[in-house]
Amino acid sequence: MYTPSKKVLDNYAKVMIDFALGKGKGIKKGDIVYLQYDAEAQPLALAVFKRILEKGGHPMLKRADEDFEKLMFSVASDDQLKFFPKKYTKSLIDTIDHRLYLIAPTDPFLLKSVDPKKIVLANSSKQGLRKWLFEKEDRGKLTWSLCLYGTSGMAEEAGLSLESFWKEIVKACYLDAPDPIAIWNKTFDEIDDLKKRLNTLPIDRLHMVSERTDLYISYGEKRQFLGGGGANIPSFEIFTSPDWRGIEGKVFFNFPLYRYGNIIKNIQLTFKQGRVVKATADKNEALLKAMISQKNADKVGEYSLTDKRFSKISKFMANTLYDENFGGDYGNSHLAVGTSYHEAFIGNVRSATAKDWEKMGFNESIEHCDIINTNPKTVTAILKNGVEKVIYKDGEFRI
Repeated sequence: MYTPSKKVLDNYAKVMIDFALGKGKGIKKGDIVYLQYDAEAQPLALAVFKRILEKGGHPMLKRADEDFEKLMFSVASDDQLKFFPKKYTKSLIDTIDHRLYLIAPTDPFLLKSVDPKKIVLANSSKQGLRKWLFEKEDRGKLTWSLCLYGTSGMAEEAGLSLESFWKEIVKACYLDAPDPIAIWNKTFDEIDDLKKRLNTLPIDRLHMVSERTDLYISYGEKRQFLGGGGANIPSFEIFTSPDWRGIEGKVFFNFPLYRYGNIIKNIQLTFKQGRVVKATADKNEALLKAMISQKNADKVGEYSLTDKRFSKISKFMANTLYDENFGGDYGNSHLAVGTSYHEAFIGNVRSATAKDWEKMGFNESIEHCDIINTNPKTVTAILKNGVEKVIYKDGEFRI
């Protein structure tokens, strides 16, 4: 079985600890890092653990195991699925400075036979966790990131050998370069320049047209585009959290969605006055509808575009972290149903209240699910003076 080299793992660890956490600045001496990892990611977890220690940080570990997760859904009662250790979780979040998760699913279809209602029920218990994480992040006291450790199960689902799958990871994250962090800094500088140009436009609405897609997106007041912050490696997307109340039309997603240990194919959503009024899929439509049935999961929390000139990802990877950053021939766009990102607000995030977020059209939900379209598309910005300007076409920003 293929195993990534020590050089690749060491470079990966440095990218995550010296760069991704801390919003591109890395961790500081004395910082507490909560390291969560799936069982198969142990070789990378060891390298990350070592790097945290070398940087003077304090690692805290949590290993996830798919056998336990599957057993939980097979045996647990509804009350057990909903159980939330409130005091323990709040204490943990109060303690940590950074949160890092190493994704490595052995079986992409672990929960294939589980009733979608059970999965949604278990997810509902995480509302408090998400709330506390967001509040601490809004105060500037917590950063987070994700990365992927390739497994045979994912590689097989993507139609690749494990070695080829890892080659995509290495290429996407610059892990074979003498100094991957220098390349990441250059990439993020270029993304920052593009964001600045986007954020000077007085946008009222966006209009996206693609196959089976004709969607209007209300930008919202005091909004900005984000990207390049180190949360998620790799990350090439430029995104915002629009005013959910002004989403109108239909959108089609040609990339499969891997969610809750299942796959949902060919999703089509229709929005009216900001809410999903129709949701269809060629496969696992029941799971899609169960997901959207969660509180406020029928509203948009994020709109994103990826420029193919940034992303080196050219293959389907059967994992949202990579697929939402797909470059290929036409880049990609994705919508996330569910919760919004407060950082998209131009203003004092720390002083904003729940009523303020609601008033501005920021969505609040336990769910945040990115769904991806890689078809050719044109995105037009309709400015506040009525002028229309194409800002994205054929996978590239045009500004």
